[in-house]
Amino acid sequence: MGNRGMEDLIPLVNKLQDAFSSIGQSCHLDLPQIAVVGGQSAGKSSVLENFVGRDFLPRGSGIVTRRPLILQLIFSKTEYAEFLHCKSKKFTDFDEVRQEIEAETDRVTGTNKGISPVPINLRVYSPHVLNLTLIDLPGITKVPVGDQPQDIEYQIKDMILQFISRESSLILAVTPANMDLANSDALKMAKEVDPQGLRTIGVITKLDLMDEGTDARDILENKLLPLRRGYIGVVNRSQKDIEGKKDIRAALAAERKFFLSHPAYRHMADRMGTPHLQKVLNQQLTNHIRDTLPSLRSKLQSQLLSLEKEVEEYKNFRPDDPTRKTKALLQMVQQFGVDFEKRIEGSGDQVDTLELSGGARINRIFHERFPFELVKMEFDEKDLRREISYAIKNIHGIRTGLFTPDLAFEAIVKKQVVKLKEPCLKCVDLVIQELINTVRQCTSKLGSYPRLREETERIVTTYIREREGKTKDQILLLIDIELSYINTNHEDFIGFANAQQRNTQLNKKRAIPNQGEILVIRRGWLTINNISIMKGGSKEYWFVLTAESLSWYKDEEEKEKKYMLPLDNLKIRDVEKGFMSNKHVFAIFNTEQRNVYKDLRQIELACDSQEDVDSWKASFLRAGVYPEKDQVENEDGAQENTFSMDPQLERQVETIRNLVDSYVGIINKSIRDLMPKTIMHLMINNTKDFIHSELLAYLYSSADQNSLMEESADQAQRRDDMLRMYHALKEALHIIGDISTSTVSTPVPPPVDDAWLQSGSSPTPQRRPTSTVLPPGRPPAVRGPTPGPPLIPAPAGSLSSFVAPPIPSRPGPQNVFAANNDPFSAPPQIPSRPARIPPGIPPGVPRRPAPSRPFF
Repeated sequence: MGNRGMEDLIPLVNKLQDAFSSIGQSCHLDLPQIAVVGGQSAGKSSVLENFVGRDFLPRGSGIVTRRPLILQLIFSKTEYAEFLHCKSKKFTDFDEVRQEIEAETDRVTGTNKGISPVPINLRVYSPHVLNLTLIDLPGITKVPVGDQPQDIEYQIKDMILQFISRESSLILAVTPANMDLANSDALKMAKEVDPQGLRTIGVITKLDLMDEGTDARDILENKLLPLRRGYIGVVNRSQKDIEGKKDIRAALAAERKFFLSHPAYRHMADRMGTPHLQKVLNQQLTNHIRDTLPSLRSKLQSQLLSLEKEVEEYKNFRPDDPTRKTKALLQMVQQFGVDFEKRIEGSGDQVDTLELSGGARINRIFHERFPFELVKMEFDEKDLRREISYAIKNIHGIRTGLFTPDLAFEAIVKKQVVKLKEPCLKCVDLVIQELINTVRQCTSKLGSYPRLREETERIVTTYIREREGKTKDQILLLIDIELSYINTNHEDFIGFANAQQRNTQLNKKRAIPNQGEILVIRRGWLTINNISIMKGGSKEYWFVLTAESLSWYKDEEEKEKKYMLPLDNLKIRDVEKGFMSNKHVFAIFNTEQRNVYKDLRQIELACDSQEDVDSWKASFLRAGVYPEKDQVENEDGAQENTFSMDPQLERQVETIRNLVDSYVGIINKSIRDLMPKTIMHLMINNTKDFIHSELLAYLYSSADQNSLMEESADQAQRRDDMLRMYHALKEALHIIGDISTSTVSTPVPPPVDDAWLQSGSSPTPQRRPTSTVLPPGRPPAVRGPTPGPPLIPAPAGSLSSFVAPPIPSRPGPQNVFAANNDPFSAPPQIPSRPARIPPGIPPGVPRRPAPSRPFF
């Protein structure tokens, strides 16, 4: 077996399974099932009962096991049994267990020998068992009786194959010794599912009931009809023993005495019997356990390492310790501040690769969303020219002006600067929302203490809202400062002289500063929503946006160009998302009502998220493609007013138009620079300072420490579960190490020639003595022991060979030959009393011919 006896391995394995039950489903010790297969009256039930040490299975003639019995043995300090179909009841009397098996069998199959594949599940708890599963399968029968169907043989075989086909099952092929082994259906079925013989163990029963003068020595020595794992002989209780309530322990002692006293088996008595069968099965279980231990150990070690850091703070945990609460509060507030700052400023550790968060989203607002909002409010060319002409005329009044009035420039500029307030305030709102989201993300680590998390969120959010008012006031103050004085001496301002010299033709495309050169602004995947065979489908392309054109390709290799669209006269408009679509859409169209692509007036471009849409829109802004404006005024009237100007007024309008464009560009550049700085200073940096320096004081003033640090029930459960799993992992690793060092695996036996299982015929193995001259026949032998010294007398009718006195049989020539010339027979146990040779048969008495195979 190994260095450690199986009685010591049982508690180790059971402890390991208990540890695995604490760890969860990720680790488990999958012990193999043991399927007991055999024909009727093969003695399967007795083999099974020997594992439990209790007499609890139904007995009788014919097919008794008519439903599979799945028997789970579970190590426990107390001994009882329970059925799956009546879990609430515990059976301590095993006679009641037998009665319940019979009643449950009849409930499904009826009382007239019917069968069913529906198993009966029985659990036996005992201090004498190993945690494993045995399956008692119906005996193989060929002739239907009672309510059994005509194909009873095939139904039972299919039922048995369902259980023994599993690779994790061991097969006990039970065959009685008084039957031709070559025709054993149990061994043939085992051969079908286990051709290599790695899972099959032959069990020979009823060795004490063999015909006199015969034995199964060659079979048990694995010489005559070999199996890879060999055979083990057992002697079960007789029906009379069972009816007489003979104790299983006494039966095991009688079995031992039989093998020691039998001349054919005494030399291998240590390899025979139910205890040896248990040892062999236990060794197979040991081999299986040792084979699975390396992978289990690796998995357990990785789990233990992942838990080490989290468990460290819980090792000496005391929930009601005020010192611990104070320390935990300080640590959590400090960690909250560190997390908030890392999310805003960025950090190399714990980088989120799935979405933008914290500072990255605020940066996107500053440099993509805010510029886009500024351009969205940018003036419409026709409206601007009309406003300038009205301003000039109103300033001149009844007089005809000879010079361009600077008051018109100032009035138009101030009107445009006032429009900056809306996108600036919207930018502040967007940043506030991101800050609040960041606070919520950081407080998720405080989930162990719900009150602390709630108070922290409330205090910090309230402070952010306070800073919101001050920040917006400062933003409006910046715009008011710009309105208070129009600085026409700014170094970037073109002045009146340059404005008059400018080309009066309106540039159809005005790129924002520093974007005049041809360069790739953006690359990426977009879906064109409104092109396909039916124009209602969509297709994804690789888009490349430059300062002059928008091109799309088949893929990112940019080898197969599908189309190139110049950016002249293009604008962007929003498109509502489709009812069944989860994509966000915007469209590009031509302002001169021309087709943009093939016969399409606009192309609809789709992205997976609104953030991607906003980012693409900002990229189009850099390329000079602006969003569509709502036309409130009548365009025809505007054109009429614009083009009805006299040449002098037209020159004045163009001059002021150029001046306004130059000065508004300066203001926009200044606002785009000052907005992020103002928000960072008045809101974000102030919030960080507040968290680091004042949050703790606010927490102490809002509630007492005990209420703040009151642990949630979920957290307490989580801590207990984590500590239990941690200790279970350590215990499991310790047990695995103990099993590894205290057990030894046995090698797999070499293959044997088992072609006899396929041929289905063999020499009769039981009759060892032979003679050159055989009589025509002999009467049936009386069941009894092999001739030898007399044993302890027993009551008449007992079938136990070790207690029955020798019954003389009628010797013939073969018996004399066996008594005198059998080289395998052992010397008598008591030398002073020679073996008795029964008298021969009187001459002239006819012999009854012996059958070609035993009847039993």
